[in-house]
Amino acid sequence: MKPLVVAIVGAGPSGIYAAEALTSQSEVPVQVAVIDKLPVPFGLVRYGVAPDHPSIRSIRNTLERTLERDDVSFFGNVAIGRDLTVEELRSVTDAVIYAYGAASDRRLDVEGEDLAGSIAAPDLVAWYCGNPDVHPETSGAADHPHRRNPVEDLIIGARETVVVGAGNVALDVLRVLIKEAEELDETDMADEVLEVLGKKSVTDVHLLARRGPAYTAFTTKELREIAKIENVDLVLDPADFDLDEASKARITKDKVAARNVAAMQDWLDRPITGAPRRIHLHFWTRPVRILGTDRVEAVEIERTRLDDTGRVVAAGPLEPIAAQLVVRSVGYRGTALDGIPYDPNLGRVPHADGHVIRQDGFSPDEYVTGWIKRGPTGVIGTNKSDAVETVHSLLNDVSDEALVARHDIAELTSLLAERGIKPLDLPAWQRIDAAEMARGQSHGRDRTTIVHHSELLAAATDPD
Repeated sequence: MKPLVVAIVGAGPSGIYAAEALTSQSEVPVQVAVIDKLPVPFGLVRYGVAPDHPSIRSIRNTLERTLERDDVSFFGNVAIGRDLTVEELRSVTDAVIYAYGAASDRRLDVEGEDLAGSIAAPDLVAWYCGNPDVHPETSGAADHPHRRNPVEDLIIGARETVVVGAGNVALDVLRVLIKEAEELDETDMADEVLEVLGKKSVTDVHLLARRGPAYTAFTTKELREIAKIENVDLVLDPADFDLDEASKARITKDKVAARNVAAMQDWLDRPITGAPRRIHLHFWTRPVRILGTDRVEAVEIERTRLDDTGRVVAAGPLEPIAAQLVVRSVGYRGTALDGIPYDPNLGRVPHADGHVIRQDGFSPDEYVTGWIKRGPTGVIGTNKSDAVETVHSLLNDVSDEALVARHDIAELTSLLAERGIKPLDLPAWQRIDAAEMARGQSHGRDRTTIVHHSELLAAATDPD
């Protein structure tokens, strides 16, 4: 039986889990091409998980085992929409699964949001995780071989920072900003990232949550980590923990919410020691306006409450918090990709059970998985069941003979070669991997991330 050639656009967890689901079944033979615009695989596992969480980042070792399968090929440094159009990709494969995630941010929609010093968490996370898309290439200056990302000057110049959001990404950002650079030395952060963090002068990080402590989206493990940071005082308002009936009902039903509230209640008994740095947790608080002339100087906040319908409404009064940096961490959002259906209201690709819907109905060969399918929800493992659902829809189409094997993976390889495009394969990634480990070991740590496209491509080159 001729193998079905399936292209997967995106080599993050959702795409690789889709490859795993396809290749672990035996009913339909497949050849899978996992395509990513970056030179390296693993998506947000590499460029979204905080570097001080090595156990979570190690998931990429499991993901790599799928890429090592004989019926899976990795095509790195190939951008759909730049190197190939969607239609061209569909013309040389039997089916396409879109798994390119949700890389943009949701906005606050408040006055002053575009001032210098107001940035999106995805941009900051991509910078400190070493995503080459946000690390400019060489400028030719002998004394500084790489141009600076504007984020770097914002971090160096900030003493007081406001982080808006109540999820794990907000906690990641908080930790990176409040920790001393020496506490991050053992991570795989790039040397130039650590150099910038070593120059920062952040003394206070204020985290704003629109709802109360019973409504956070933190995992308890991540929440407890911030209490372990040395030489930092935790500042909370005891009144926030005078729980209303709705909050009490929530922690009765939700074990994670109950653990989170209990952990933070314990912090109320911690004395304020006069430590040089402080973490301020503001519940029932939202930003109304970002103040400043040329750059961020303060954030005007107001108290909130829930109305009878459960909506967050103003409870006053307005007051400012001094800040030179504001990080918006209120969620990721999917973006449109040329040639792929997109619902701008939801920030997702329209589908039913992972089967893409175009204007005239189900597309015969297009599927979707991950955040661009369901939105930025769940943890890394959520992508596995999501991918299984999508692959189930694809296999049903094969059973119904709506999807038939007509192509060979060599057609994709030939089309790229005709364009002069040389994708990076798995051995190329493994050479990058080895180069990062060698660089890290020369600094007394396990790994140092390579952050520039040119250096990644150089490391990928086969010396033979």
